[in-house]
Amino acid sequence: MTTPDASNEGNGSPQAAAPVQRGFGLTVATALIIGTIIGVGVFNLPTSLAAYGPISLVSMGLTTVGALALALLFAALSRRLPADGGPYAYARTAYGNTLGFLSAWAYWITAWAGNAAIAVGWVLYVEVFLNKDHNRFVSVLLVLVGLWLPALVNLAGVRQMGLVQVVTTVLKFAALAFMATVGLFFVQAANYSPANISGEGTVAAIGGGMAIGLFSYLGVETVAVAAGKVRDPDRNIPRSTVIGTLATAVVYMLSLVAVFGILPAGQLKDSTAPFSDAANAMFGGSWAGNAMAVAVIISGLGALNGWTMISAEMPLAAAEDGLLPARFKQLSAKGVPAFGVVVSTVLASVAVIVNYSGSGGTTVFTTLVLMTGITAAIPYALSAGAQIRWRLADRRQLQGARFARDMVIAVLSLVFSILFIWYSRDTSRTSWGYWAPFLLAAVALLCGLPVYRAQRRHMMTPPEVPPWR
Repeated sequence: MTTPDASNEGNGSPQAAAPVQRGFGLTVATALIIGTIIGVGVFNLPTSLAAYGPISLVSMGLTTVGALALALLFAALSRRLPADGGPYAYARTAYGNTLGFLSAWAYWITAWAGNAAIAVGWVLYVEVFLNKDHNRFVSVLLVLVGLWLPALVNLAGVRQMGLVQVVTTVLKFAALAFMATVGLFFVQAANYSPANISGEGTVAAIGGGMAIGLFSYLGVETVAVAAGKVRDPDRNIPRSTVIGTLATAVVYMLSLVAVFGILPAGQLKDSTAPFSDAANAMFGGSWAGNAMAVAVIISGLGALNGWTMISAEMPLAAAEDGLLPARFKQLSAKGVPAFGVVVSTVLASVAVIVNYSGSGGTTVFTTLVLMTGITAAIPYALSAGAQIRWRLADRRQLQGARFARDMVIAVLSLVFSILFIWYSRDTSRTSWGYWAPFLLAAVALLCGLPVYRAQRRHMMTPPEVPPWR
C-alpha cells in the first residue's frame, strides 16, 4: 500500500490511494481470518474457563453467535466501504474524526496487547518441552522470542508473511479438527457435572465465560482491516470473512466439548497446556500431548504473524488520514509499515514484562485476554452503530428482507459488544485484580489523549458515506 497523493487527500478509501500490488486472494484472505482467529487462545481457553465449569460451553455457544454476527456485520460493511482500517474506517466515516480516532486507538491496543496474550499462551505450550519448572525470567525471554520472530517475518515483506500464514493455518486447523472429531469418542458424561462450579449465579457465570471466550474469536475483522492488501476486495473480503469464521466456529465448539468431556474441571483449572493434557488422557503416555503441543506452537506463531501485520495496518490507515503520527504510514523498501511493526512489538513486550512482574503465566494470559476484550468491543460497537445508522438512512431503497436482516445482525453485534465489556471483570481474582482488565484498558486508552490533541490540526476531512450496497 502506498501513501495517498495530494490530489486525493482526505478521501480515506482505497480508490484514493496510488495503485498498489494487492497480494492476497481468497485463499490467503481466508487463511488470514482463520489464522488470526485460531491463535493459542482456544488452546488455553479450557484452563481460563474451568473456573466456571462446563457451563462455559454455553458461554462459548453464545460467544459463537456473537462472533458470527460480527463476521456478517463486517462482511456487509466491507462491501459498502472496502477501505483500509476496517472498523476504524467505518467509525470515522459514520461519526467523524473523534470517534474514528477512538476506534483506531482501541483497536491498535487490541492488536498489540492481544499479541502479548497470544505469546504468553504460546509459551505455556513451549514449556511442555523447555523451562518445565516455569521459571519466570526464562518464561519472559521465551515470550519475547515469540513476539519478535513474527515481527521479523513481517518486516521481510507481504509475500513471506502470506506464505507463513497459509502453512501455519493448515496445521493449526488440522490439530483442532482432530480434537473436534477423534476427541469426541473419549468423552465421559460425568465430567460435565456439576455444570457451574464458580459459586456465582447461572447468568453471571455464563456472562463471565463469554468475556473470556471473545478473545478466541478476535480476528473476524482482520481482512477488512488489511483491505489494501486484498485482491478484488468487494468479493474476497466478505467471502473470506464468513467462510473463515464459520469454519473456525465449528472446530472450536466441537473441540471444546471434547476437552471438557475428557478432563474434569478441577484438572483443567490447574493445567497449563489443556489440549496436550487431553491428548495424553486419550492415548496414554506423553507422545500425543507432545504432538499437540508442537501443533499449538506452530498455531501460535501463525497467529502472531497475522496479528503483527494487523497491529501495523490499523495505525497506517489512521496515519494516512492524519489521525496518527506520519511515521506510521512510512513504508520500508519491502513495502512494509516497519515503524508500526516495531512500535507495536515493543509495546507488546512491555505489556508482557509488566504483567509477569506480579503473576504467573496463566493469570497473565487471562488478564490480557479480558483487557483486549474490552478494547476490541469498542470498535466492534462503533461499527455496529455505523451499520444501524446507515441502514436506517437506506431503508427506503432497501428491500424489506435485506433491511431486516442487516438490522438484526447489527443490533446483535452491538448487544454482544456491550455484554463483552460488561462481563470483563476477572472474577477469578480478588481486590484490584478483579478490576485489573478495566484498569489496564483505561490506562492504555487514556494514553491516546495527548496523541489526539497533537494530531487534531493534521486530521483530514472524513469521506462521504458511500452509496448503499
